[in-house]
Amino acid sequence: MTLFVIIIIGIALLYDFLNGMNDAANSIATVVSTRVLTPFQAVLWAAFFNYSAIWFFGTEVANTIGKIIRPDLVNEYIVLGGLLGAGTWVLVCTLFGLPISVSHSLIGGIIGPALIQYGVYDNGELVFHGEKLLKTCLFIFLAPIIGLVTGYLLIIITYWVCRKMNPRRVDVAFRALQLASSAAFSIGHGSNDAQKTMGIIMVLLFATGNIDHMGEVPEWVKVSCYLMISLGTMIGGWRVIKTMGMRLTHLKPVGGFSAETAGAFTLFGTAIAGIPASTTHTITGAIMGVGMSRRFSAVKWGVAGNIMAAWILTIPASCVMAMLCYLVVRMFS
Repeated sequence: MTLFVIIIIGIALLYDFLNGMNDAANSIATVVSTRVLTPFQAVLWAAFFNYSAIWFFGTEVANTIGKIIRPDLVNEYIVLGGLLGAGTWVLVCTLFGLPISVSHSLIGGIIGPALIQYGVYDNGELVFHGEKLLKTCLFIFLAPIIGLVTGYLLIIITYWVCRKMNPRRVDVAFRALQLASSAAFSIGHGSNDAQKTMGIIMVLLFATGNIDHMGEVPEWVKVSCYLMISLGTMIGGWRVIKTMGMRLTHLKPVGGFSAETAGAFTLFGTAIAGIPASTTHTITGAIMGVGMSRRFSAVKWGVAGNIMAAWILTIPASCVMAMLCYLVVRMFS
């Protein structure tokens, strides 16, 4: 393994760290906004369960990400340009408190340099794996909808089950239950997002001849990716946490539990199916669904609109940034 490849792997792990920073809000926003845990307690809780996902799920999402661009066409410059472009977009959005999809930034990042080097076709064949790319893009829209509907239904069912109970006792019970739902969502977050960096490292290792086939992910890659995303979560993107947990809608423990549980179920399903869904899209949709159960105006749609605009811009913006980074990298290579 050359020094250049080692440096790119280091940059990929740094991107994984940024992923954890931006997505810390996904894991802890509800549990902080309901005051079940302090912010410091919440990030430690989320970081531990981010890492624990290594024991619960396989590498189906990593295999999907690693094959969105045909592995035989990828080289170290495409990977480096993609990581730099996607990382720039993630960092800017984190600083401005926008909870974007880090997953889709990475996809846009890897697509941009490939478009410059090959275009859409190479020797009459698509440069991209059409089915995997279509499935990923489809879940840009489906993940928040599934989260919204599931969150709405869960909170309605929960209210019905608890309708005759003392409100104070309900609040106490769901403060405890929210610890479990927050842990479940953090496991779902780790299982989806750490695997995306695994997929990039895998295709890099394959492209540079350090592995023979895109099969089993080496153990050191798994551990490194889960560790870095957990450390990023511990640092936390506090502006994003404020947007997600405090500005989108007001939540009580019962609402926080419903949103996190809805998000966890959605992410477990996509992880098993190998679909690189956005944890940000999923939990935002779930929080909106819970807010809508009270009344439509309970959701601050202006804030929601800003978040959605960032979602739509993410793939093209990270794609363009990655193109620019790729051109700079090739100038000095």
